[in-house]
Amino acid sequence: MAEFANASHEVINVTLGTTLAATTKLVMPTPAKPILPVQTGVQAQQEEQSSGMTIFFSLLVLAICIILVHLLIKYRLHFLPESVAVVSLGIIMGAFIKIIEAQKLANWKEEEMFRPNMFFLLLLPPIIFESGYSLHKGNFFQNIGSITLFSVFGTAISAFIVGGGIYFLGQADVIYKLNMTDSFAFGSLISAVDPVATIAIFNALNVDPVLNMLVFGESILNDAVSIVLTNTAEGLTRENMSDVSGWQTFLQALGYFLKMFFGSAALGTLTGLISALVLKHIDLRKTPSLEFGMMIIFAYLPYGLAEGISLSGIMAILFSGIVMSHYTHHNLSPVTQILMQQTLRTVAFMCETCVFAFLGLSIFSFPHKFEMSFVIWCIVLVLFGRAVNIFPLSYLLNFFRDHKITPKMMFIMWFSGLRGAIPYALSLHLGLEPIEKRQLIGTTTIIIVLFTVLLLGGGTMPLIRLIDIEDSKARKRNKKDVNLSKTEKMGNTIESEHLSELTEEEYEAQYIKRQDLKGFMWLDAKYLNPFFTRRLTQEDLHHGRIQMKTLTNKWYEEVRQGPSGSEDDEQELL
Repeated sequence: MAEFANASHEVINVTLGTTLAATTKLVMPTPAKPILPVQTGVQAQQEEQSSGMTIFFSLLVLAICIILVHLLIKYRLHFLPESVAVVSLGIIMGAFIKIIEAQKLANWKEEEMFRPNMFFLLLLPPIIFESGYSLHKGNFFQNIGSITLFSVFGTAISAFIVGGGIYFLGQADVIYKLNMTDSFAFGSLISAVDPVATIAIFNALNVDPVLNMLVFGESILNDAVSIVLTNTAEGLTRENMSDVSGWQTFLQALGYFLKMFFGSAALGTLTGLISALVLKHIDLRKTPSLEFGMMIIFAYLPYGLAEGISLSGIMAILFSGIVMSHYTHHNLSPVTQILMQQTLRTVAFMCETCVFAFLGLSIFSFPHKFEMSFVIWCIVLVLFGRAVNIFPLSYLLNFFRDHKITPKMMFIMWFSGLRGAIPYALSLHLGLEPIEKRQLIGTTTIIIVLFTVLLLGGGTMPLIRLIDIEDSKARKRNKKDVNLSKTEKMGNTIESEHLSELTEEEYEAQYIKRQDLKGFMWLDAKYLNPFFTRRLTQEDLHHGRIQMKTLTNKWYEEVRQGPSGSEDDEQELL
């Protein structure tokens, strides 16, 4: 009897143990993320000191660059793009620091190293958001088909030509051998053109506004597409693709790209629309500080959310900027509208300047692997890929466009495809193994960026004078200089379309009754804009004008009461 009881007890224990194990297996939570070690004591103090010196060094470099840009504006060196000047200054500073380190007077190696995470988390989002926020939406939406063709298909064509060329040249033992995914990753990152230099060239040429928007919109979307393509290649590299055919790899890459592109764009658009509804129905116009704070939160919100759910934060923040500028901005008070424009421009300028300065410094701060044949063939493939992107697509678009793209404009578009901050940061962000491969990609990217910025950017003005003869004569008659300074132009203008305050009657007269609106423009004017933006009453307009007048009068009184303020000075200024 006792043996039977013991046997029964053992069976019950085994059964319970099996059941508990199965139940535990079913309800077992996913393993928690490892908690990063918290630095304390001396280690934390050393880390704090190192971070403090890095911040000091970055701000010092930025201050010197701002003084340089000021001198360019003061002495009217308008023919020199600011990006070229800042990169050149970074090279000089890097050489000076290298001499100091060689003499063992100081060691700035850690401070002058550019961290890719800092670029993607802090520097790039304001640049992309401001570019989307400052778009002239009318021309952008009217040309959305052409812009999408250039930015998506054009960038993909360039990436495949550069990546495919590098892969096949490597297989033929002409250059350093890279596998397919690494070649495509490099082709994707090097296909991002620099919109700052490009749009400065077209502003200097006084081109047709539609063509200007075509290139500007393409160059902005091109950055986001290039980042998504590079992330796609990195995703394929991280997975084991040895047992997958080439066609399956292509389909998997296409699916990943479409998910990243459309998912991120939808997330950014949704965030922008939510911000418009929030600021439409929650009236913060009488407290500009709260209103401005809410705008800053919504500006960065889609980036963090998209990155957190494995989408592209850059694509999300770009579309969020476009939507917030089109809808949310018109729900703001006049004070916050102006404050938002100037703040975004200032922050974007500082971020761009910081990246170009560190690009120059990187020549001396990173270990390099230089191969002449690899560099030369990459430059040839980059120029050829840009040509295959621009010329065929432009000829194709001319069949469907009223504003034709002339051969002269095509050539300038090809010539102005400068590479800038994004390829440089993406090359540092690639996790390639072995280390010599990463160094080769980084070194080659820096050389291509410097080649395009210094040689092509520096040759912009001679090209304008050589090709654009008629416009040059017109400028001489009008006594206008060709100005490549983006900072000076942005500082002297306020976007008029960003300061519009319309009542219901004025909006209906200006948009609803227009007969030339078609497609999305008609849908937007008829339904979307009235739903997402506030139609102001005469009382709201009156309060906004009083608010602006009060601030202006207060500032004016403080200026007049200053130590050097006098009515004689006032008359001299007038």
